[in-house]
Amino acid sequence: MKHEQEFSSGHALGISAADANALARAEHPNPFAVLGQHREGEGVVVRAYLPNALAVELIDGESGEVLGPMEQPQIPGLFCGRLARRQAYRLRIRWASGVQETEDPYSYGALLGDIDLYLFGEGNHRDLGHCLGAQPMNLDGVAGVRFAVWAPNARRVSVVGHFNNWDGRRHPMRLRHDSGVWELFIPRLEAGEVYKYEILSRDGILPLKADPMARATELPPATGSVVAGPLQHEWRDSAWMEGRARRQAHDAPLSVYELHAGSWRHEGGNEGRSYDWHELAERLVPYIAELGFTHIELLPIMEHPFGGSWGYQPLSQFAPSSRFGKPEDFAAFVDACHQAGIGVILDWVPAHFPTDAHGLGRFDGTALYEYENPMEGFHQDWDTYIYNLGRTEVHGFMLASALYWLRYFHIDGLRVDAVASMLYRDYSRKQGEWVPNRFGGRENLEAIDFLRHLNDVVAVEAPGALVIAEESTAWPGVSRPTQEGGLGFAYKWNMGWMHDSLQYFAEDSINRRFHHDKVTFGLLYAFSEHFILPISHDEVVHGKRSLIDKMPGDRWQKFANLRAYLSFMWTHPGKKLLFMGCEFGQWREWNHDHELDWYLLQYGEHLGVQKLVGDLNRLYREHAPLHQLDGDAKGFQWLIGDDAANSVYAWLRWSADGKPLLVVANFTPVPREGYRIGVPLPGLWRELFNSDAERYAGSNLGNGGGVHTQEEASHGQPQSLSLLLPPLALTIFTPVTE
Repeated sequence: MKHEQEFSSGHALGISAADANALARAEHPNPFAVLGQHREGEGVVVRAYLPNALAVELIDGESGEVLGPMEQPQIPGLFCGRLARRQAYRLRIRWASGVQETEDPYSYGALLGDIDLYLFGEGNHRDLGHCLGAQPMNLDGVAGVRFAVWAPNARRVSVVGHFNNWDGRRHPMRLRHDSGVWELFIPRLEAGEVYKYEILSRDGILPLKADPMARATELPPATGSVVAGPLQHEWRDSAWMEGRARRQAHDAPLSVYELHAGSWRHEGGNEGRSYDWHELAERLVPYIAELGFTHIELLPIMEHPFGGSWGYQPLSQFAPSSRFGKPEDFAAFVDACHQAGIGVILDWVPAHFPTDAHGLGRFDGTALYEYENPMEGFHQDWDTYIYNLGRTEVHGFMLASALYWLRYFHIDGLRVDAVASMLYRDYSRKQGEWVPNRFGGRENLEAIDFLRHLNDVVAVEAPGALVIAEESTAWPGVSRPTQEGGLGFAYKWNMGWMHDSLQYFAEDSINRRFHHDKVTFGLLYAFSEHFILPISHDEVVHGKRSLIDKMPGDRWQKFANLRAYLSFMWTHPGKKLLFMGCEFGQWREWNHDHELDWYLLQYGEHLGVQKLVGDLNRLYREHAPLHQLDGDAKGFQWLIGDDAANSVYAWLRWSADGKPLLVVANFTPVPREGYRIGVPLPGLWRELFNSDAERYAGSNLGNGGGVHTQEEASHGQPQSLSLLLPPLALTIFTPVTE
């Protein structure tokens, strides 16, 4: 909005024409110097700039008596009244639409404490979501909302909303010069008000900006911020929170169901609306519990303007998306998960943000949150800005966002998106398109410092919470403690395993002998990090085909391959992550606008895959060798890794107390009888699991429930088993001790 009205005189009000004109144009650098109560001679003058007001009276703040009318000498909208002394007062304002009575926003002194501003400037404020932004509070016994926003290079910042007809002249803010933070308390506003900031930059008024610290937002495509009160939820997950550190330790099972909240299931099918958080709690939580996953991972639910970004271009790093309900509804969903024994991980995006005009880009007319140089501050791949994490305030902003979700919503972990793009200044850039660091290298030193600081702070502020890196390069020590020179993450996604294993299984079985090493190679580095094996949303979109559609062969072979692949994943060292729909073999690629193809579960093969995933999760949780030494080479032992001609593999998984499980995989459609495999213990080895079982719609070939050892050494073991290997299948055996 452009404000151009000018006045030639203001002396009757005790202010200069320059001050009056600056107020009228909404360009005054310090409205508190003019508005509110000010001594004049032996009395006090009260000024209020209320454009379009018809009349204003001064009201005694204690008795409610009328003290007298305020006048407009020469300057419309700028009201003046006189008091004998400083006192509490209110303004009774008559508008064309009615009468409003309120305290004067310009009668209040500085709001934010020096410690808050210092910690913010230092980049280490641990509760920024309740410092900046819109905070409902009582000030001197008056209910209202305190607004605070960082915009150090603005000439003027105003709070605008329906409460002031979106007029930037009405509520210009005070600048706290040492911090670049603007603040204002607006009396009698309440939670639920929609607002934005009108910012006058060096070059003029910017498009209205949403609040970077908003804890609630309007429903997209509307872009307003919403005043949010304290989170009103009575948590009932104390037992979960108290035992979380133990359940999320590296030697515990971690099996993650990744989902997009907006497309898991719709009310009324594809043409219906997405479930809200309460409906997801009612339907998703029992489903996950039945399948035996330990955690769910939600694609980003921080508010984002474009649904087609799946949440990976967020603008409100402190606000759960209003698409699924209020913040309290999200808290209730997390609580329901915890009460059912299910952890909740959020995808979190500190690597980039979108260029929408109402967002963080050029927030005060300058590159505030992003780098100024586009070779540092703009992602060519995603058409997004890059956070300047070398700026302490931006560093602290993102740190506070992470802590906000972990503290206030009891989130159990954050999966940090696109870490590789943060670590390297030349990420996806050609020579000459990137700026070296201060040492001339390609590493982003500011981002590295941020990630280490993040992981150290989370360990202290949210004990037991996981921070997980989606990192696709050979960067050393991603999950090593920062004290040892690592980045400090709890886990790293094993992208190499994912690429190699999918390429192997995409090969026709007759050709797999030529790609045998794609299965074995991952074990050369499997214990260099704490890994999660990810079959994520990225692998089933954009022409990559669904997981089952990647599998070769006819319909029977596709399902057998899928069952074998999932079984291989669950018995391979590393924690597990599977994207929704893969657990029952959805044929089509994931589409964020449609729900999953639940109708497929009427068919036996799809139901069989779902049963298999549930059984794998139960085996994984109940048998320590499958999860206990995931990050330790002592937990894995090859028996057969060189039978490329038959595409057969066999290995042992060991528990910490020395108990083994035998895993045997036949990745061809040819059954193999009398296949000898050495084992470390004599006696009966019970067939614990068979992916070819009739229960999973397989051909039901197997070993009659178990096989006794023979005193014939093999594969370096003193005795051996003669096994029937089912086609395109994986089997698990456990020794039966007397």
